[in-house]
Amino acid sequence: MTNTHSIPPPSPPPSRSGPLSHIRVLDLSRVLAGPWAGQLLADMGADVVKVERPGSGDDTRSWGPPFLTDTNGTPTHESAYYLGANRAKRSITVDLSKPRGQEIIRELAAQSDILLENFKYGTLARLGLGYEDLREINPGLIYCSITGFGQTGPRRAQPAYDFAIQAMGGLMSVTGERDDRPGGGPQKVGIPIVDLTTGTYAAVAVLAALAHRGRTGLGDHIDLAMLDVQVATLANQAMNHLVDNRIPARTGNSHPNIQPQDVYACEDGGLAVAVGNDGQFGRFCEALGRDDLAEDERFATNRARVRNVAELRPLIAAVLADGSRRHWIERLDRAGVPCGTVNTVDEVLADEQVRHRGMVVDVAHPLAGSVRLVASPLRFANNPLSHEQPPPLLGQHTDEVLRDLGVAKDEIRALREEGVV
Repeated sequence: MTNTHSIPPPSPPPSRSGPLSHIRVLDLSRVLAGPWAGQLLADMGADVVKVERPGSGDDTRSWGPPFLTDTNGTPTHESAYYLGANRAKRSITVDLSKPRGQEIIRELAAQSDILLENFKYGTLARLGLGYEDLREINPGLIYCSITGFGQTGPRRAQPAYDFAIQAMGGLMSVTGERDDRPGGGPQKVGIPIVDLTTGTYAAVAVLAALAHRGRTGLGDHIDLAMLDVQVATLANQAMNHLVDNRIPARTGNSHPNIQPQDVYACEDGGLAVAVGNDGQFGRFCEALGRDDLAEDERFATNRARVRNVAELRPLIAAVLADGSRRHWIERLDRAGVPCGTVNTVDEVLADEQVRHRGMVVDVAHPLAGSVRLVASPLRFANNPLSHEQPPPLLGQHTDEVLRDLGVAKDEIRALREEGVV
């Protein structure tokens, strides 16, 4: 067991701002769910030390193209996928299969507030790095285990990826066009949504545990399963089934509980309309020049509109088809009816509201000179966030972090020659 009293206090981490600038995170995770949680914490100022395999690093470093290009226009090994989930961290390389590598992790854990990991069930325990091992070193450690199926149950040892969990967790059954329409059938969401929501749940959970530790001094072990998260985020669709026992089906862009909420074709593209209540529907009909629809008993209430959406949709579609998206957005905005154009990614990032909110930032990068990144959406009045640290190069901070542990320069060199770091 590591003697925590023999470990020198770490040197101050890089200058940070944000509400978590006093927190240190040991991030043993890779791919997306765990790194996404780590990035959220890093965005809020935490010193996140990302531990990667020597030589190859996080799996996502190779998930491309595209790859970032350096100042000479030559592709680097920094994939766009990796860059999107690892900003503001420090990277070190450690071989966890080697005893000295395991000792380094124990020393880092002794100085950390939070540990994130998404190894298969039992892997870290076999290496002497499980929760029970590390809490003896650091009773205040908040240890978050992210797996596909959790630490218990018949599937606990099975690996999982977002795509499979979208299917198993019911998301594909309610996503996509109806089976009887062109293009019908199960569809995944266009982003790895289960990984992202699991990462967000992980960040919420560790912050809750951090608040509890503030009162008790005790850490915790968080058991977070991707399948559990997907079941939880079935939200209204799961409740629809639990209330009336019907099985929710794919409805394309049409909302199962609120109408009209759908995408309609205008002269120059798609327009998403999201009417949320009867008052908005009345204003919507007025903007369309179809006041009569709001008075029609088939459509006067949301309950009636959901029941009769097959009759309502073509009436709305016929009106919206006769005009541009800009024309209808101006009219619906004046009427206070939520709506928006169906934008491509480039249109989103160029949108004047997105630009005003600073959602794309230019950050200095050691290879590329600078890299454009999507910023954190969090805004704190009294703890402004900083976006000055790019996603780290593989092992960029290994020497720095080991020096913090009191490892001498000669030993660091030997560890590198032995393949430990």
